[in-house]
Formats: sequence, structure tokens, C-alpha cells
Amino acid sequence: MSKKSTRQAYGEALVELGRINNDIVVLDADLSKSTKTDLFKKEFPKRHLNIGIAEADLMGTAAGFATCGKIPFASTFAMFAAGRAFEQIRNTIDGGSHQSIEDIALMRAIPGMVVLCPCDAVETKKMVFAAAEYNGPVYLRLGRLDVETVLDDNYDFQIGIANTLRDGDDVTIVSTGLLTQEALKA
Repeated sequence: MSKKSTRQAYGEALVELGRINNDIVVLDADLSKSTKTDLFKKEFPKRHLNIGIAEADLMGTAAGFATCGKIPFASTFAMFAAGRAFEQIRNTIDGGSHQSIEDIALMRAIPGMVVLCPCDAVETKKMVFAAAEYNGPVYLRLGRLDVETVLDDNYDFQIGIANTLRDGDDVTIVSTGLLTQEALKA
């Protein structure tokens, strides 16, 4: 059984694709030997750009090429593409910059991170105090809009414990944060 790395196959595939499609451009973050885009660079030096160790610029440049009808392949290490350049990727694709929905998923994926997302002012205050007492990192996600108060001052907030706000026997609705008011209406 033969063996070949996926990065090697990637580099070879880019070369094959470059031979049949002149719109293919390859951008790299000073890692062409590691990402194997050096194979493409050798055959198509005018369609290969080394953006340098600047992944945000790498993704922005790739987006610019795409708007001009080119098919860019932006190559770097996963940590840098997903970490450093996430904002450029997200804003280029989605177009919005102030209404995050993926922040909860991003923070939750970090080992040991506690994510707190209050539904109202009462829970916010309790979460602030809980975060101060917690021994470890906490991401406290807050909203801008005024929201209806659904909890009272007797509400007992504890990190890691879900709360039932309304009992029922036909459906379960789970919510977090500012959508709790909408979930209660539903």
C-alpha cells in the first residue's frame, strides 16, 4: 500500500488544476515548502504570490482575487487560517461585522473555556459575580438591546447548570442568551 501526505497531494492537484485553468492563483503565507504550493510556484511563478507571514492579508487578498474572477487557493497552517484570519474570512463571506453568531462556538471550542450568555439583566449580574469567583477563563457574551426581564432576584445561577423556566410535557425548547425571551413566547 502506497503512502502520500495530503499536503503533497494538494500541491500536485494545484499544479494539475493550474494547467487546465488559467484563473487559478495560489497565495501562500511564507510556507510554500510546507504547504507544497512550491510545486505550483515552480510551474506558474506569475500565478503564485507569497503574501508573507500575514494571514489576515492573505485572506483579504484571496477575496480580492475572487471578486475579479480568479479562483484563489490561500495556503497556510490551520491554526493561522482559522485563528488569525478568521475575521477576514467571516466578514468577506458574510459581509457583516457587528453581529456575531459564531463567537459562542469559537470560545466553546477552547479547552477549559467557560462560556456564559445571560438572558436578561438579572442573570447578567449573577454571571458577572460567578465569573469573578471562577478559577479559569470565562467568556461572558452580552447583548446591546434592552430585553424583557424573565428572572427574579431569587434566581440561583450556577456555572454549568441548566435551568427550567417553564414546565411542559410535549416539547423541549433549549435557548441561551437573548433568545430566551423568544423561546418562552414559543
